Order: sequence, then C-alpha cells, then structure tokens
Amino acid sequence: MKNIVTLLTVLFLSFGVSAHEGGHGSPIKVWHFTNSEMNLKAEFIEKIDETVYLMNEKHKIVFFNISNFTSEEQHYILNKATWIGDKNGSETAYPLFSIIYANLFIIFGVVLLLFSLFRYRQKGSSKILAFSSIGLAFVIMGCKTNSSSKGIKMATNSISFLESVFGVFDKVTTRFDNKYFYIESDGLPEHEMMTGITNWQQQVPINHDYSGPNAWAIPLQPELAENPLSTKDNFMKGAIAIAANGIPIFNPLNNRGEDANAIGELDQWGGHCGRADDYHYHLPPTHLQSKVGRDKPIAYALDGFPVYGETKEALDENLGRFTSDSTYQYHAVKEFPYLIAAMKGKVEFNPRTKAPENEIMPQAKTRGVRPDLRPLRGAKIIGFKNLEPNQYSLTYEVESSIYTINYGWDNNGKYNYEFINPDGTITNSTYNRE
Repeated sequence: MKNIVTLLTVLFLSFGVSAHEGGHGSPIKVWHFTNSEMNLKAEFIEKIDETVYLMNEKHKIVFFNISNFTSEEQHYILNKATWIGDKNGSETAYPLFSIIYANLFIIFGVVLLLFSLFRYRQKGSSKILAFSSIGLAFVIMGCKTNSSSKGIKMATNSISFLESVFGVFDKVTTRFDNKYFYIESDGLPEHEMMTGITNWQQQVPINHDYSGPNAWAIPLQPELAENPLSTKDNFMKGAIAIAANGIPIFNPLNNRGEDANAIGELDQWGGHCGRADDYHYHLPPTHLQSKVGRDKPIAYALDGFPVYGETKEALDENLGRFTSDSTYQYHAVKEFPYLIAAMKGKVEFNPRTKAPENEIMPQAKTRGVRPDLRPLRGAKIIGFKNLEPNQYSLTYEVESSIYTINYGWDNNGKYNYEFINPDGTITNSTYNRE
C-alpha cells in the first residue's frame, strides 16, 4: 500500500514539475537580448514583477530583467505570463512551479479510480468507495477547470477610454452595462461615400437604426481565444469590428471570398454598400486617425480588442501585438489582409451560420427598403453629394454616358428614388420601411 501511495505521489509531483509552460506546447526556444549577441536556449517558466525566469537545457533556473529582452521577446513573455496568471487564478504561493493544469487532475483522478478497481475489488467495498470518490472528485475538478479556462481573460476595457474614442463623433452615442459597451449610430459617416467604385452592385447608402437593442456591442472583458480563427476562412458574413465613427467594418473578403478592394468594389474610403443599402468598410478606416488622435484606436473588433492604425512595431500572425501592460491590440497594414488576419479574441457565433460565413454575435441587423440588385457591368461611380439632410445624389458613368440617382427619405420612413438617364428621361420609385 505504501509503495502504491508513494508511486502516485511521485506521479503527481512529476506532472506538476513538467506542467509548466513547456508542457502546454511551448518547447525550448532561442531567446534574444537587446544589448548582447548572446542567444540562450531555454524554456519559459514564470514572470514575477520585472524578473523573467527560464530553465536552460541543463535544467537550471536562470533569470533576467524583462528589459534585457528584445521587443518581440517581451511580447512573448507578456503573453505567456498573462496565460499563466489566468490559469492559476491570479497570484500563487509557488511562483516557479505553480501551473497545475486541469488535465493533471483528470489523469490523477483516473489513476485513483483504476487503482481502487484493481487493488480493492475483492477486499471490500468501503475502500473501493473511498478511493473511487477521491478519484471522481479529481476528475470533476479537472473537467470544471477545463471548461472554465477556454478563454484567457485580459485587462477589462476602460469605459472612459472607450467613450473618448467613440465620443469624438457627434453622430455616435454610447452606453454600457456590466458586459458590453454599446455604440449607436445611423450607419452613415460624415465623409463622402461611393466615389471611385468600379465594381458596383447598384446599391446606395441609406440610414440604418443601430440603436437600442440593435446597437453594436463591444465586450468589456475580452478573452484570448484558445485557437484564433483566420478571417480568410471565417467571418464572411456580418461585421468583425466597429469603427470609431459608428460604421461597421466587414471582412476584407466579400461573401464570395474575394478581396473586395482588389476587384474595385470599394470607394476611396475603403467602404461600399451591402444588399440592404448599408454602408460599411472592408478596409481599416485609417483616415479616422487624424480625428481620434495618433494614440487612440480607429476601431474596436467585436472580440473586444482595439484596432489601431499602422505601426512600425513587429506584429504577430494575427496582425496584432501585446503591449507593455499585457493588453492586446490589432494594427492596420497596407496589404491584404489589411487588418485582423485572425480573431485573437474569443467570440460567440450565430448558431444559424457556418464557416466561412459564421457570423459573430451579438451583431446589429440591417433593414433594407428595396430589392437588392446585381452588379452593373462597366459602371464607375464618379460623384456623390449630400444635397441636404437625408437627401443624396449619386452620379455614375457607363460607356461615357452619365447617369444620376437622386434619392432620400422623410421622417415617416418613406424613401423616394429618382433615376435620371443620359437622355433626360426620369423614372421614380417609392418604398416604405416597415
């Protein structure tokens, strides 16, 4: 009996020692330092305050100040330290070897169950019951830990900071509860729209009621996803982020999997209209940087992480980076995929959608007023004007002939469209938003 208990104890402790970060898919790596050509092969153990502990190839613990590492290594360290801190429920009394994973409890519980089954099955039910109960408790504990740690919680989004970003724009209003920060707008930016589009589906921008229960929602408590999902294979339906001016940002790929920018679908601001006449961006709205400020994000992804403009800092495969305070942020780049190559944060999906058109929830809905149309071959939008409140004029060219659409709406939800042909003939259409 003593031998068995000793064996189980050794197994338990050996799992505990090996269950640091290397046991979770982070093998020995080469570390780089800022003021030295020295490289070190070692495995990350822990970060305590500004000190980073590593285990070298000889299984010896070595430590350095985090400032000694390159910027890329510091991002890696902060990422791992955040992961470990969340797994352990904040601070612990055993900083170096404190990372005991859910799988450890499950394995230990199974060992106890098997031990009780084969050791005591013929010697009495009381011992079987005792060991089985303990083993089952370990299994349940492990399963609960597993289920509760699929997302790694990051720093909570600051309400005041969010308000300072979205509050720059007069047409945007905000509110919040204990889970989300809500952005309300009419879906129309203050800048010009549509001009420059050469691949046009005959849609024109109208207002959309993104307010109340249909407002855009940003999680206040973002969590790192266990497996970030690529935007190349996901999220081709609905928005993936909301710009600081209240305009949604869609996947750079359209719903056919094409780069919307490369095929001429976007205007000079990186946006166009969907089938519901809803204006949205497919490119990062870097033009907003001049209004929100260089130190502020131009958007927030629907996973809760901010989207900033371009940077000279090194970015990871998701087009983001960890900052010095252990937060995460995306950045815009000039080439495809332009922003958010993969969704770093944990998101919920519309259960009625599947990849690649798996839609992030919650998602504000659009309500069009007229049937959606199809691309008009050879058309190029050459002008767009806001004539007066709720009244617009769009001009396009087809084979050197100029066409105009004058349209608008009243406060009762009545939409009027006037189509002017090159020969001066006019066609009118009226729709009512239900």
